[in-house]
Amino acid sequence: MKDENCIFCKIANGGIPSATLYEDEDFRVILDLGPATRGHALILPKEHYANVIALPEEVTAKAFILAKKMAAKMMEVLHCDGVNVVQNNGEAAGQTVFHFHIHLIPRYEGDGAGVTWAPGTLTDETREEILKAFAD
Repeated sequence: MKDENCIFCKIANGGIPSATLYEDEDFRVILDLGPATRGHALILPKEHYANVIALPEEVTAKAFILAKKMAAKMMEVLHCDGVNVVQNNGEAAGQTVFHFHIHLIPRYEGDGAGVTWAPGTLTDETREEILKAFAD
């Protein structure tokens, strides 16, 4: 299914021009127009899914296998020092376009791009509460 009002559906299916790095029958990989670093790309499925929770398992598997292949290619051709594979779900998690996508962010020593957080502390009480919730 495609969403005619979704910008990523239009891009993934060729309705809006993009700088395409890779395309197959299920996905298009494009350069991000607002890159965090040189070579920042997005993996877009051609079908519309709001987030990872909505993805069928076979599409999820294909998406992350493609992410692995594209990350390796980035390391080879961009000579980056690392790659962040980032996937946001929901507004609180930083998702701004509600069409599943994976960010591939090449990282270069000293690039200043941030995909980090200050580590908190897992208390015994919180650990037990979460373990119980998952067991129920």
